[in-house]
Amino acid sequence: MRSIPEIFTDVVDQFTTLLRKEGELARTEVSEKITQVAVGLGLIVGGSVLLTPALVILLQAAVSALITANIVQQPWAPLIVGGVVFVIGIILLLVGMSRLTAEALIPNKTISQIQSDVRVAKGQVREDYGQQRAA
Repeated sequence: MRSIPEIFTDVVDQFTTLLRKEGELARTEVSEKITQVAVGLGLIVGGSVLLTPALVILLQAAVSALITANIVQQPWAPLIVGGVVFVIGIILLLVGMSRLTAEALIPNKTISQIQSDVRVAKGQVREDYGQQRAA
């Protein structure tokens, strides 16, 4: 049977080891999140660079098609096409910005694991203390 100081020392040692491991896990998870954001931003920039000239050409073609088909007159075709594209662009911008919030970068796995570890440690202390009192 172990004494209370031995149990306490053991719990402190285990808790210290646990905190060190959880710190390593948190650093790894944060690093992964930063990498995900960096890759995402790189892809957004690359896609934007390639899509900009293609979009300009397609929008010019849409304006020409509206005028050629006699759907609208010359001054209105660019306004209609530009307005539609502007609204779509604003929607995409707002959706993209909503995905780059601080909440997306929170290391949820680590937080959950630490909460679980604390519950286990409390249970272990209660169990050891209960065994000590019973003896």
